[in-house]
Amino acid sequence: MNHSYTVKIDAFEGPLDLLLHLINQYEIDIYDIPVAQITEQYMAYIHTMQQLELDIASEYLVMAATLLAIKSQMLLPHQEMEEFQEEFGDEEEEDPRDELMRRLIEYRKYKEAAQELQDREHNASQIYTRPPQEMETDEGSHQPVTTQGDVTIYDMIGAMQKLLQKKKWEKPLETRIQRQEIPIRERMDEVMTHINENPLGMRFFDLFPQPTRSHIVVTFIAILELMKNRQIICEQSKHFEELVVYKMEE
Repeated sequence: MNHSYTVKIDAFEGPLDLLLHLINQYEIDIYDIPVAQITEQYMAYIHTMQQLELDIASEYLVMAATLLAIKSQMLLPHQEMEEFQEEFGDEEEEDPRDELMRRLIEYRKYKEAAQELQDREHNASQIYTRPPQEMETDEGSHQPVTTQGDVTIYDMIGAMQKLLQKKKWEKPLETRIQRQEIPIRERMDEVMTHINENPLGMRFFDLFPQPTRSHIVVTFIAILELMKNRQIICEQSKHFEELVVYKMEE
């Protein structure tokens, strides 16, 4: 019987979104993409998603094949490229990255336009009219106000990638073992208990005390479900910094 926790996450917007995330994270020039580097990072994310037993859409695998094809084409010696062009009648050499670059630039334009519209909608929703009233201040409260997180699903997968590299899985002493199932709902309650006990925020990695693979997978899914339910948020000061989890303000 297969007991794996396979979950499809709605937060994934597609392989172009992941590529843009990597380009921004590693400050890569979109007009001069280092294919070897971006392919290595992309494949590392795919591998981590598989380790976390997330349901990966086929388009991610298609993009992986595309990146590997571009990488192979760019590794061809210049002489072989010239012979290829003469054989097939190509007069002008085209950079194998051009089509990918055009797709990324177009996708980024749509993404930025969508974000601008979303920001306008948010700003409009914050405008209210009400009679003047005296405002009270609470100087004694130092608990941070958190309304929404700035961490994407790919930031979290990147953090999990580091975690999975550091953790050493528990190896069974016997050939046949019985796997301990961890209900996701139960793990969600445990995570919320830890968050409630740390109102100033809790380090993301501290939510993964046990080194077993099943526990890490279930904990990660529990965190995603809590974020989806708007019970917690995850924030990061800048790229490659630690993630911090907060309770969502009502």
